Order: sequence, then structure tokens, then C-alpha cells
Amino acid sequence: MCKNRQAGIADVPFPASPGGPPGVEITGLAGLSSLARGKGADAYAPFRPAFHLLITVRSGFVLCSVDLVACAVRKDSWLWVRPGQVLRFSSDLGAAEGTAVFFQPSFLGAATVAAARLDRRAWRLPLTPDGAAGGPVRRALSMLDDEYRRLADLPLEVHVEVVRHLLAVLVLRLAHLPGGQRHEAAGSEAFRRFQRAVERDFTRTHRVDDYAAALGYSVRTLTRATDAAIGCGAKRFLDDRVLLEAKRQLVHTDLTAGAIGERIGFPSAAVFTRFFRLRTGETPAAFRARTRGAGHGGGPAGSAPVDVS
Repeated sequence: MCKNRQAGIADVPFPASPGGPPGVEITGLAGLSSLARGKGADAYAPFRPAFHLLITVRSGFVLCSVDLVACAVRKDSWLWVRPGQVLRFSSDLGAAEGTAVFFQPSFLGAATVAAARLDRRAWRLPLTPDGAAGGPVRRALSMLDDEYRRLADLPLEVHVEVVRHLLAVLVLRLAHLPGGQRHEAAGSEAFRRFQRAVERDFTRTHRVDDYAAALGYSVRTLTRATDAAIGCGAKRFLDDRVLLEAKRQLVHTDLTAGAIGERIGFPSAAVFTRFFRLRTGETPAAFRARTRGAGHGGGPAGSAPVDVS
């Protein structure tokens, strides 16, 4: 299987199918291979979905990496990839059987989005329901899949609402599995606004002062809000986001360190290298060589915690 690196990470929009409910699609695992190919990349190239992607396996397994963390999705486990995360498959998708659910947050109601905390990443990947939690999750998927395919049974607007409610049940069940989220504060409005602003503008400015001025808060307020929500200061949160993107580009592309630094807002290769070395203890070139030598996952499949928000 050839897995040549691309010049960049493919951004994949929601793969809407004509005639289906707008904002959700359900397919078998073989349908996943068309996602990257739709942007001109091979099925095993890294890509960044602009939607939520849920993957579960009935037989066989799926090997992949999500933001450089290796994952092995096996029977009855779930992989939940959030919009903007970088996903790369490394096993034959045709050798496993399972289901993939794509959905846009706008398809769900505001109450579901808030209760499921769709802006937060899963703390551990993949998620594996155990004990009493497994049955309700499997039943929710079975009902959703069945109703999704019964397009002609109901008027279209009723069909859409039925699918919306069943997807909400599945998402809420998965979001509240034991171990799926850390126990932490939901975050104040100040933190949520800062979080959105960082995601939008981290390639343009790395100064908390600029975000504070744009949002109408003091730096102290943003630092307190960020610490209360996720346990670190505003500058650390911002630097972590910049560092994550740098690592994604170093592993998944052949761009030079200077070109990557420019992409994410550094004035020169020297400044980028100094930032990277300070945060990781190694140069961008050393990190690239080490992670490529060890594989894209960076650790044993499914063993490492994920915290890339």
C-alpha cells in the first residue's frame, strides 16, 4: 500500500448526498476511502474533515492516527474525530466491517450541542463502551441507521426530524461514556470566545494581548477563564494550538521548517525553530525524523491520552 505524503493536508468538506437529510450521512467503512479521494488525494493520505466523524467496527479493525496519536478501532469501540483534527488511515478499510456517521453540528439542536459539548475533544481514543453502557449505544446506532435508510416511509421533513433526534441520542450517549471526557468546568463565555478566536486566528497572531483587545477582555480575564476551564493559562493554550499545527505539518507534509513556520505565523525559520525547541526540547527537523521513524501515531495504538483542544 503506497502512502506518499502530499504537499499539504487535504481539507475535506461535508460529503452530502443528494436526497438525504441535510447535515448527516451514514455509510459503511468502505465509504471512508472516498473522503480523501474526493479532494484528489489517495485514501491513505492525511485529511482534515470539516465535520464530526464517528467510526465503529463490528468485525476486523481500523488502524489510523488522529493528530499524531495512533488508534486501533476494534469491535464495538468508537473513534470520534472532531472538525479540524487530522485523520490518517493506515490499514485496509475494506478488510473491516462497521459504520461511519458523518454529521455537522448545525444538524443537531442547540441543547444537544451544549449537552454533548461538541467543541471538546474525546479524552481517550478510541472510546469503548463497557458493561451497561454498551447496549444503549448499539441500539441507538441501529435505530439511527434503520431510520436513515427509510427515506420513503415518512414525509421528508418528518424523516429529517426523526434522524435528528436519533443522532442526538447516539451523540449524547457517546459523549457521556465513562472515560470519554475529563471532569472539568464547561468554561465561561470569555473562554469559549477566546477558544473560537484562537482557532480562527492562531496563524495570524500568537499574542494573548491581541485576542484580549479584539474580544474586549483583559489578558488577566482570559488567563483566569482559560485556567478555570482547562487548567492552564491563556498563553499556554494558544501556544499548544500553534504547536499542534506545527507537528501536524511536520509529520504529514514535506514542507520545510521555514515554510511551516510561515504558514502558522512566525516571522522567520529561526523564530519558529526557537519556539519549537523551547516547547518540545528538540528542533523541528529532529522531531520530524523521530516521529517518521516511529510511525505517525507516536505511541502504542489507543494507549495515549488525547488533549489537543
